[in-house]
Amino acid sequence: MQDGDFVLFNRQPSLHRLSIMCHQAKIMPWRTFRFNIQVCAPYNADFDGDEMNLHLLQTYEARSEANLLMSTVNNLVTPRNGEPLISASQDYLTCSYLLTQKDQFFDREEFCSFLAYTCHALEHIEIPKPTILKPAYLWTGKQIFSVIVNSISRKLGENTTISFECKEKNYTKSKHFCLNDGYVCFMNSELISGNIAKKTIGDGSKKGLIYVLLRDLGSAQAAEFMNKFSCLCSRVMGMHKGLSIGVDDVTPSTKLSRIKHSILEQGFYEAADYIRKYEEGTLALRPGCDSLQSLEEMLNGVLGKLRESAGQRAMKALHWHNAPRIMAECGSKGSPLNISQMIACVGQQAVGGQRIANGFVDRTLPHFPYHSLTPASKGFVANSFYTGLNPPEFFFHAMGGREGLVDTAVKTAETG
Repeated sequence: MQDGDFVLFNRQPSLHRLSIMCHQAKIMPWRTFRFNIQVCAPYNADFDGDEMNLHLLQTYEARSEANLLMSTVNNLVTPRNGEPLISASQDYLTCSYLLTQKDQFFDREEFCSFLAYTCHALEHIEIPKPTILKPAYLWTGKQIFSVIVNSISRKLGENTTISFECKEKNYTKSKHFCLNDGYVCFMNSELISGNIAKKTIGDGSKKGLIYVLLRDLGSAQAAEFMNKFSCLCSRVMGMHKGLSIGVDDVTPSTKLSRIKHSILEQGFYEAADYIRKYEEGTLALRPGCDSLQSLEEMLNGVLGKLRESAGQRAMKALHWHNAPRIMAECGSKGSPLNISQMIACVGQQAVGGQRIANGFVDRTLPHFPYHSLTPASKGFVANSFYTGLNPPEFFFHAMGGREGLVDTAVKTAETG
């Protein structure tokens, strides 16, 4: 095998056409396969010990056929619904989000070094006028994106440009003047407004940059953009920015702890009220339910909302440069739910969609009175992962987690 050879690459289980594609080989030392992170999605691959197979094609016919029909460049979109599947993910999204914030300014040296990461030595790139002229020349992170998109669209002709608009995950209202800068607008290949994140360069969106490049300029240009962009992000995240996460990122402030306690107290008070009505026989019945089923349905609603409201308050309470919050906002990893479980409250555990059922005689665990219906005795975890779970909570959490694992294993076997 030599550099530039066309090879077939496959990860099992092959569940759709894109589970086997044609790559160009680059011979490197050591005994591992390595490939661009942006191509993980179609294979459903991650770098935690996955094994993949490589087939070296023998005949010229096979090579040209694989290159034309199966190459990654010709399979950027999924045949299921035409949405881009090979696109930026994880670190790349975090990096683009941080680079395109309103407060990112770079001097000439930094700006030029960033642009140098994106191109090869013989490429000609025009540096735009600086955004700020006095007291020093300063360029913005948004201009880096404008230059990359410009350099790609210009290759097809002087007047070829890209224009589109889309709303990012953190968009609020009033378009270009969104408070979070969540309205992305490209006009004549210039990034006018918005911070770039998952909706713009991630998968699953037909309104984003990758799809527009693919539609208007062709797959080779879209692939080149991703190539340049991944070179830029790897270097910027490794050498300039960095994003680390530690225990202090999920340590709740005293104010947040107070808010959480008041939310939980209010919820427990409502729950106790429903239980009292049930015991007195005055609980209003839900359609098609007896009194116990009605009570369970009402408690499920009340206790389910607790985690949500605690999570929303937790997200608001976090500082804007908190790492988990940045990742949840730009869509690179995690969600407000994960943050809420780490900082505020793990919430109601369920088995079979219901609260934890009695495992002993008339109670869930020997820690509780007989016939108890309180939130704690039926699997509500009031602690967060930061404060740590007490033994009954830990046991309930393990029960809920077990169901998830069994479900996954059974579903895989059934779909297969």
